[in-house]
Amino acid sequence: MNCHRREFLRFLAASPLASRLGGADLSDPKEALSIRDLDEAAKAALPPAHYGYLASGVDDDVTLRANEEAFRHITVRPRRLIDIHEVNMNVDLFGRTWRLPVILSPCGSQKAFHPQGEVAAARAAKAKGVLQILSTVTTSPIEEVAAAAGGVIWYQLYATSRWDITQKLVRHAEEAGCPVIALTVDRPSGRNSETQRRMARLDSRTCSNCHPAGRFYDRKSMFKGIDMEGVTLNNPAMNWDFVKRLRDATRAKLVLKGIEVEEDAALAVKHGVDGIIVSNHGGRAEDSGRATIVSLPEVVRGVDGKIPVLVDGGIRRGSDIYKALALGARAVCVGRPYLWGMSAFGQAGVERALDIFRGELEMFMQQCGTPTLESISRGSVAFKPGLGG
Repeated sequence: MNCHRREFLRFLAASPLASRLGGADLSDPKEALSIRDLDEAAKAALPPAHYGYLASGVDDDVTLRANEEAFRHITVRPRRLIDIHEVNMNVDLFGRTWRLPVILSPCGSQKAFHPQGEVAAARAAKAKGVLQILSTVTTSPIEEVAAAAGGVIWYQLYATSRWDITQKLVRHAEEAGCPVIALTVDRPSGRNSETQRRMARLDSRTCSNCHPAGRFYDRKSMFKGIDMEGVTLNNPAMNWDFVKRLRDATRAKLVLKGIEVEEDAALAVKHGVDGIIVSNHGGRAEDSGRATIVSLPEVVRGVDGKIPVLVDGGIRRGSDIYKALALGARAVCVGRPYLWGMSAFGQAGVERALDIFRGELEMFMQQCGTPTLESISRGSVAFKPGLGG
């Protein structure tokens, strides 16, 4: 086992994903000084195949890296002589107020990272007053997650290749009290998760013991009692007619997750969509090389103030959150940061990730003379030449 661990660490040291190794020695989540420290702790805690699932983008991981790197090409225009002794980070989404403009993004199979999985994330979300979006392929029952979160979560929907099964998923989410359905539209087909597969080769365990061939849905609670024989999780035939059909079929608010261009944003408004999450699946959809923070301004133009816009992808600092808010996002969604914390420390690690984001954002808002989210505007930032916006 030690031999495999050494081989894994040598791989990480040579990988473009590697940073420093200091965070791997954390014994308490409070010792984490940054989100990066939680990443290092997760590397130490997880088997190579499971960490590889978190670390992987697609193809050459170009979009994965672009999501983070693009934030460095956005500068901030701080204001001075403004009373900043009280900072308000509350955000309203569809009539409910949350204490931080940070949302826990959906990610499937969270028990691969911690035995409590999605329930640990839900308890942390409740403790910190933030919203959680639950994945279609959750490994914890939606009712348990909703109860742990305090009663309100959003549900992320993969449109399966059969409408009747998709309807069952939506009805289940509605019955569990989910007020919002977030339909993922950026995964109509498969993906080439090359980094994940390379890291899996370093894992000495027999993966088929936990992941027997053809049994993917057995541990996914939303599919209990549903025959998935011949059914695909993604729907390559999904189009705007499908969006309208879903809009008409649910009482919940409908959000599209995966919109990246102005034209599609305008069509979303036209089809009665209630919100958009600008997303490229954390660099795990297609390797376009285009960061979501670059896509955000044109999507905001496309909705023309009619519906709220959220964004995910590459957010690692409070200053990244600030820049996204300045470019028109109502809030940001984060995935890997809280999953790193969960992997190392369970609920406490998720809470630490949220505390880091809160502390950094509050300090940055004060430093920039913007004590409320409403005071952060497009004039608060500027793009370096050549990036866009």
